[in-house]
Amino acid sequence: MELINNIAKAHGGVSVFGGVGERTREGNDLYMEMKESGVINEQNIAESKVALVYGQMNEPPGARMRVGLTALTMAEYFRDVNEQDVLLFIDNIFRFVQAGSEVSALLGRMPSVVESLKFRIFRCADFLRNEVIGM
Repeated sequence: MELINNIAKAHGGVSVFGGVGERTREGNDLYMEMKESGVINEQNIAESKVALVYGQMNEPPGARMRVGLTALTMAEYFRDVNEQDVLLFIDNIFRFVQAGSEVSALLGRMPSVVESLKFRIFRCADFLRNEVIGM
């Protein structure tokens, strides 16, 4: 919460929070904290400084898996199109990889945590390289 608040208020950037396998209560608590601190502006949503994406624990693995990639895509949009500073926060990376393995198993493929994790690490590394190094 503090990181997201600082990025929004001190640096004028935007934050993207991807909650992979979050509990409903935790997601609601975060939303209410953001609203109370002014980071989320319900009256004028365009002035909000955070985007929240959730795939809750009770949802199928496909929905949970897409949360991390959706959050990453949103962060890339804010960075590339809106030219804003972005904090990408994904909680919980283990559940993200686990959901990918569950989807592989449901498709009848051998779940490969290594390949699944490698893809996601490279995608995140590309995002960071473009942001931090400016390539």
